[in-house]
Amino acid sequence: MTLATTGAIGSAFADPVLDAQRTFRVALEALARPGRLVESPSLNEAGWTIGPAAASLCLSLVDHDTPVWLDAAAADAAAALRFHCGCPIVTDAGAAQFAVIGDGTALGPLIRFTVGTDAYPDRSATLIVEVGELREGGPLRLRGPGIETEHRLTVEGLPDGFWRAWRENVDRFPEGVDMFLTCGARLCGLPRTTIVEG
Repeated sequence: MTLATTGAIGSAFADPVLDAQRTFRVALEALARPGRLVESPSLNEAGWTIGPAAASLCLSLVDHDTPVWLDAAAADAAAALRFHCGCPIVTDAGAAQFAVIGDGTALGPLIRFTVGTDAYPDRSATLIVEVGELREGGPLRLRGPGIETEHRLTVEGLPDGFWRAWRENVDRFPEGVDMFLTCGARLCGLPRTTIVEG
């Protein structure tokens, strides 16, 4: 049995090494250019209960040293993540280095995830959040490092009050969580330095 033909627990990349490298570069680009939409490499979606962009990010960024927390909507992906990534699945959101949120509307408080410390800001969580709509242009104005003036974005499928909570996350810098928003095969990065208004 190969990683590309695992059936019920979800297929991985057709070329695990090259596709993981491509996804890693896509993730770096997304964080370097906040709010810009990028496409994840092609992934056989059979068996996955999270979207292709979210699954691709996990396959590229998560390994046996990476505790992962899953919300109720992403919980059925646990077997595939254990098999392909070897990662421990934790029940305490505060113990996770990565969190996969399959339903962005049920995200909950950002502060429940680890935000690192002034001395070790890299010890914070990265969130992979699936949303209902993600497209360039629209009411949200993004500013900060990696954005020349401002970038416009439309995001639907996050809870009421989320952007206020995100501003608090930005104000916590150098502490704070980083985030990928995903919708189907599309994704964008929201590092903790990105101010979002609108």
